[in-house]
Amino acid sequence: MHPHETKEPTPLPHPHPTAAALLLHGGRADALEPPSPLNLPGRRLTPFARALSRAAGGSRLAVRTAVYRHRGWNGARADPLPDALRALDELSAELGPVPVALLGHSMGGRAALRIAGHPQVLAVVGLAPWCPPGEPVEQLADRDVVLLHGDRDRTTSPRDTRDLAARARRAGARTCVVNIEGGDHAMLRRARTWHTLTAKVTAGLLGFVPLPPEVDTALRLPPDADPADGVIGTDRYR
Repeated sequence: MHPHETKEPTPLPHPHPTAAALLLHGGRADALEPPSPLNLPGRRLTPFARALSRAAGGSRLAVRTAVYRHRGWNGARADPLPDALRALDELSAELGPVPVALLGHSMGGRAALRIAGHPQVLAVVGLAPWCPPGEPVEQLADRDVVLLHGDRDRTTSPRDTRDLAARARRAGARTCVVNIEGGDHAMLRRARTWHTLTAKVTAGLLGFVPLPPEVDTALRLPPDADPADGVIGTDRYR
């Protein structure tokens, strides 16, 4: 090598992800057609994925999105469930048995809660989740479950979300409900709060950053705690 030439630095090896987040977007109660090419519900989660990658330090966390074959839940068919489970299997094949947090919006939140019994799932973060009365909760035992819901949501019910969280805690889950004051179902009102807080919570549940203290306190409540004690507000994030 010429004495005035400089040697190119050897690139550092790309770190292998130590955890993963699987995003499950929303849909309709009934719709058998595939998602449209634009897939606006899927695109709505793009800023959440970016915020989460930043919060977790980028390459240490793999962020993936499940692909649905049908646009709706479709009653007993529960069409998003096999798609979500297939995405978990693909994550396992790609990364090995890393811990996974499920991040689901609306119908995707319902799917995330349903498949949380998968052995790689460590936690569920639901955004305005669809939690109809009677949803099973036994699969949530030993999982961390944080559900964020806007109090101006007119599509899914904040009360149903609180009820499911209370039942899940009694079934052995660690739960917290975050009330987004002024938040709507599309998460456009107070969007920055939705993005930032969701990223901090999800990254915290996977161990990349400390959890927000109020969330951590709620998750530590005993199974017989008053359900109201597990509900926190977001006024301080304004």
